[in-house]
Amino acid sequence: MPPMKLHFEDDLDYQQAAIASVVDLFKGQEISRSEFTVTYRPESGPQATLGLEENELGVGNRLQLIDEELLENLSEVQLGNGLAQDKILQSGDFTVEMETGTGKTYVYLRTIMELNQEYGFTKFVIVVPSVAIKEGTYKTLEITRDHFENLYPKAKGYEYFLYDSSKLGQVRNFATSSTIQIMVTTVGAINKKDINNLYK
Repeated sequence: MPPMKLHFEDDLDYQQAAIASVVDLFKGQEISRSEFTVTYRPESGPQATLGLEENELGVGNRLQLIDEELLENLSEVQLGNGLAQDKILQSGDFTVEMETGTGKTYVYLRTIMELNQEYGFTKFVIVVPSVAIKEGTYKTLEITRDHFENLYPKAKGYEYFLYDSSKLGQVRNFATSSTIQIMVTTVGAINKKDINNLYK
C-alpha cells in the first residue's frame, strides 16, 4: 500500500490575504535573482548583491527600504485589511494575527517561499514558544516539502533544521548558504544566557 499523501489547499482566500499582507510590507524592495557563493574579500569590504548581503559571517537578507517606505507599505496593508493605520513605525517587528485552526503554520511557511520568490530573501528563523510547537513546525516542514517545491520550483532544495547549540555546523551552513535556509528554534534558546551560540 503506497504511503498516505496529504493534500494542501493552496487557494484559500484568507490565507492568501495573510501572505500578501507580509509580502506587500516589502513593496519596492529590489529583487535578488542571482546565484553566487560566499567569498569574502577583506580588501574590498563586504559584497552586496541586491536583496542579499555578504560578509565574513555569511549571506543574509538585506532590507533596502527606509523606515518611511516601510511605514507607507504598512499603512497600505493595514488599510486594505480594515485596520487602524500606524502613524509612526514603532519597530521592524510586524504581527499577522489569525484565528485558531486557520492554518497559521502553513501561512508563515508559504510566506517564506513568497518572500524568496518576490525579493530573493533566503534566511528565515522561526521562533516558537515551546519545544512541542517546535517539533510540530518541523513535522509540518517535512510534510509540506513536495507541496511547496511544486508551487515554487525555484525553491527546490531548501533546507530546514531544528536549532541545536551542539550542532554548530548547521548554523554555519545557515549563515553561508545562498539557498533558502529555515532555522526553527524556541524563545528559550534565544533567551539562554550561558551558552548561546545563536548570537555567535
